[in-house]
Amino acid sequence: MAAGNVNPFNVSDSEEEAEHRQDGADSERSPSDEAQGHSLGPFSPPAYSEPAVLLSSNRTSPSVDGIPASAAAVAGIGVGSAETRVSLDAIAAQLLRDQYILTALELHTELLEAGRELPRLRDYFSNPGNFERQSGTPPACKEQGVGPGGPLTAQVQDRKRRKRDAQTRDRAGSISTLDSLDFARYSDDGNRELDERVAVLEFELRKAKETIQALRANLTQAAECEIPSQERKNYKSSPEIQEPIRPLEKRALNFLVNEYLLKNEYKLTSITFSDENDDQDFELWDDVGLNIPKPPDLLHVYRNCGNSLPLNMNTVDVAVSVDPSDLPGDYFTQEPVLQTKQQQEVVQELEYQISLLNTEKHSLAEQIKKLQSDIQALQRNVSSETTTVVKSTPSKQDPLCDKPPLDNGQYLDIRGVTETDSPLDVNATKTSTTTTTTTDCTESITTATQPHSKLKSQSKTAVLFDQPNRNLSPVFHQALLSFCRMSADSRLGSEVSRIADSEQSVMLMLGRCLPHIVPNVLLAKREELIPLILCTACLHPEPKERDQLLHILFNLIKRPDDEQRQMILTGCVAFARHVGPTRVEAELLPQCWEQINHKYPERRLLVAEACGALAPYLPKEIRSSLVLSMLQQMLAEDKADMVREAVVKSLAIIMAYIDDPDKYSQGFELMLLSLGDPSERVVSATHQVFIPAFAAWCTELGNLQSQLMPSLLTRIEKLLKQGEYGLDEHKLHMYLSALQSLIPALFAVLLQNAPFTSRANLQGDVPPIEVTRFPRPASPLQDVATIVGSREQLAVLLQLYDHQLQHEGTTGWDSLLWVVNQFLPQIIEIVGRINVTSSTCVHEFSRFFWRLCRTFGKIFTNTKVKPQFQEILRLSEENVDATAGNGILTKATVPIYATGVLTCYNQEEDRKLLVGFLEDVMTTLSLSHAPLDSLKASFVELGANPAYHELLLTVLWYGVVHTSALVRCTAARMFELLVKGVNETLVAQRVVPALITLSSDPEISVRISTIPAFGTIMETVTQKELLERVKMQLASFLEDPQYQDQHSLHMEIIKTFGRVGPNAEPRFRDEFVLPHLHKLALCNNQQTVESKRIDIATQLFEAYSALSCCFISEELMVNHFLPGLRCLRTDMEQLSPEHEVILSSMIKECEIKVENKGIGEAQGSISIAASLVGEDAKTKFLSKMGQLTTSGAMLANVFQRKK
Repeated sequence: MAAGNVNPFNVSDSEEEAEHRQDGADSERSPSDEAQGHSLGPFSPPAYSEPAVLLSSNRTSPSVDGIPASAAAVAGIGVGSAETRVSLDAIAAQLLRDQYILTALELHTELLEAGRELPRLRDYFSNPGNFERQSGTPPACKEQGVGPGGPLTAQVQDRKRRKRDAQTRDRAGSISTLDSLDFARYSDDGNRELDERVAVLEFELRKAKETIQALRANLTQAAECEIPSQERKNYKSSPEIQEPIRPLEKRALNFLVNEYLLKNEYKLTSITFSDENDDQDFELWDDVGLNIPKPPDLLHVYRNCGNSLPLNMNTVDVAVSVDPSDLPGDYFTQEPVLQTKQQQEVVQELEYQISLLNTEKHSLAEQIKKLQSDIQALQRNVSSETTTVVKSTPSKQDPLCDKPPLDNGQYLDIRGVTETDSPLDVNATKTSTTTTTTTDCTESITTATQPHSKLKSQSKTAVLFDQPNRNLSPVFHQALLSFCRMSADSRLGSEVSRIADSEQSVMLMLGRCLPHIVPNVLLAKREELIPLILCTACLHPEPKERDQLLHILFNLIKRPDDEQRQMILTGCVAFARHVGPTRVEAELLPQCWEQINHKYPERRLLVAEACGALAPYLPKEIRSSLVLSMLQQMLAEDKADMVREAVVKSLAIIMAYIDDPDKYSQGFELMLLSLGDPSERVVSATHQVFIPAFAAWCTELGNLQSQLMPSLLTRIEKLLKQGEYGLDEHKLHMYLSALQSLIPALFAVLLQNAPFTSRANLQGDVPPIEVTRFPRPASPLQDVATIVGSREQLAVLLQLYDHQLQHEGTTGWDSLLWVVNQFLPQIIEIVGRINVTSSTCVHEFSRFFWRLCRTFGKIFTNTKVKPQFQEILRLSEENVDATAGNGILTKATVPIYATGVLTCYNQEEDRKLLVGFLEDVMTTLSLSHAPLDSLKASFVELGANPAYHELLLTVLWYGVVHTSALVRCTAARMFELLVKGVNETLVAQRVVPALITLSSDPEISVRISTIPAFGTIMETVTQKELLERVKMQLASFLEDPQYQDQHSLHMEIIKTFGRVGPNAEPRFRDEFVLPHLHKLALCNNQQTVESKRIDIATQLFEAYSALSCCFISEELMVNHFLPGLRCLRTDMEQLSPEHEVILSSMIKECEIKVENKGIGEAQGSISIAASLVGEDAKTKFLSKMGQLTTSGAMLANVFQRKK
């Protein structure tokens, strides 16, 4: 086609742009054009119609019959035209405009039967919204008349009609939008719900339009990049010049290359290739372009490159129910004639359209020339007024002005120039015979559209050039300059040929160029573009371009690392400070929402961090509703630990900016959700960042003591009630750790609400705070000095705090009275209900009380905490027999008081108090025959710290020398717990002497109590001297005749052997444990008391089961282990048949091991003999080699046969 400047696919999505073009066409079309017959009526084929429609349209002669009256005027179109042809699409459009629906439907049906369906009719009758309108008023008469800009007007009106029809349709609910969120629940203002939904839907609509525009651009790349026919001839005539690749072809080849790389296991190359083409989706062929069939793969193309590929044409057989007898006689002979006529009609139709387009092209060219002349005249007038006169003749013009504009007015903005704006004489500009370049034209047009704002800059930029005194013809001059190879016919050439003359034009140029620059920058260096993108996004006047630039910013790097994310976040904060909260909400926040479910965790991490960084710059309503909901969703649904960790930190920042008290409950639920996260790093971030921020907000609301901490205590109590048959220790740790993290905030509340707060000032000498005054905070946010304001302010408050507690009391100090009268009694009561055997629970509560006492100070601990524990425990010798009064001693209150309260300060009087308390507890429990679990828990918790080993040994020595045998037994059993953590020096100097002293005690029960401790020493100590001493003591228990009938002693020894045997030194196990177990088993066969016999047999069974997993030599297996098992089986046959079956299988397995070892040794002897022979030969050879010197001749003589 000759429609050089008309792109049949270039249809804008915006109705406003179409209307603007229509208005411009109406104002620019001169009346003389209509008089010459070049006006385009409503029935003229539109220049932008698709080729398929043009080919399928049928041109018919105008007929008043059957056509609306408004269409009958078309007969008068074109002066001197014998026949006017109207396309079917125009007829259909006119029928729909005039509401002749039935006629249009009949036409649509007939075209369907003929196989010539019109898209306009198909779209209209497939849209149910067209038939739901209440009124069918025909459009205005101006849409029916024939006038300037006819086809453009018809399209604009038709697009308006479609828009109205689309608005009447019921709108489907969004799936991937914020509609699923409960805005009313989290919104500060319920009336904002509709506005927020509208904003989100508008954002979706804008994104959908961009997607449609991108798809259309993909479809029309070939047409937009069409090469002129002259250049095509050059390519054909010069084969060495390759035709440039088109974008559509490039995307298709990229897809095929990536597919080839993946199929042939070039995965790294494929990843690099996809990174360099990140604007293309290589997983979906439809991303290349719509309605484009996928070609064969590269291998198939290569194999068939020399052959002509067959065209994939879809053929369909169609048949209709027509009787051949009903057809005319010459029907089959007339068919070729009909086809020829139809082809001729198509050719005529295309020629007619070509003539119309050529006419329109000439008309527009004349208008452009006229406007350019007017602009040049106006520019000369302005230059003369500013005393800067540039005299230019046709022969002395700037060489760059002789080149015609090659971008088809792409950068020309002549819509603002009208005849009233440039009332200059046209004849005054006729001396200019050449057109200017894109640069000069753009500057001239900018000057014409904004004469007042550009007047000053124009006067500064006017430059005089020396012109040669020559008399060359303009045509020759232009032809000569054409040999200067300057490229202005491409996008980049157009940008290079223009120089920005203002800040706004710089922003416009950057907005156009950055989307093309970013994909070509290496991934590792793209952060260098962040300042450029941000400055352009801040200052660019077009919202659409700003949105595109911010989209590029968030998608700049596929998987940004920590440093790159920090750079992007820094830029986002700078952008937010510059543009204000409204634009942050409208432009930056949608970018975050768009990537909330991105497949890469680094991108989701960027979103989570951006929500926190942008929180100070957002409107407070959005901050407490939309952003909070986004973070809550990510915390609950994201699978990456690092993303949830960043979400928790951003939530903490949000908590510092929320001022709506109704959000307290949501913040509390978020705290519990974060504490229950399975990732340790998320829980750590919760304690370090979120809980301090949430506690600060609760302090401002006054909810810390009234709601937050009581809620956690209530949950702990409920957990204890539900855990009668099994406590959920994980949840208990979660709630108790939250309380522990709230202690600094609670102490700060006490200081800030104290009676002396008003007297606190920084004047005068204030003693510095001791380094060990407070426990080390988990984060700076848990530092009391940070919460109060400064370390100097805290020092003043602490001095007044200690003085108030020591001298003035707590009267009127409500916050402190709540801690003393409500919080402490409740938490102490909870402590008495936990299971004392749970070392985890004891440890958690001990750490809580230790941190509480260290934070509140020594005076508070001695005057408020210790008295409440002492009142409950009531340690006294007189109450030994009163079981009701000592029931508390068996609970977890004892170890928690000892390890959490009495150890928080380590001075001499504090250590004495701890020693005395443990001695009293040991004595009281022993004399009252109470369980020792609470004392054991205290020793285990304190024994974990080596600083308390000496103290615990002092307590035990008190029990060793006690007058009561019960206390001595308790001390002996406590040594078993202490031996594992004490170093061997203390064991040799303090533990073993004490145990040997107890092993010679007059009471047999005391001696028996030392056996577990001796066994533990054999298990943990490596010094041979100590082991020999312990071995001798145990041997005395087993071989001394006075212990032969001691049933309980034998039971304790067998139990100890079974416990320590697998971990003890192998020599001790082989020479001592196994032989004595064999003797005990033999003796038990002769036991006459059945109860004692079954007790010993049961303990022997447990011991042998544990020792069967150890390596036992064949000699010990045959001499001691198997005989002992057989003796035990003899007892179990009579006493416990179920154990006898197990023992039989154990004996059988041991016998098989012994047999296999015998066979293996027999085979091994042969191999050993062979190896000895080999070793002898090798030794002789090496000795012979060792006698040689380095001479090569002598080395060769070694391998010669002796003669």
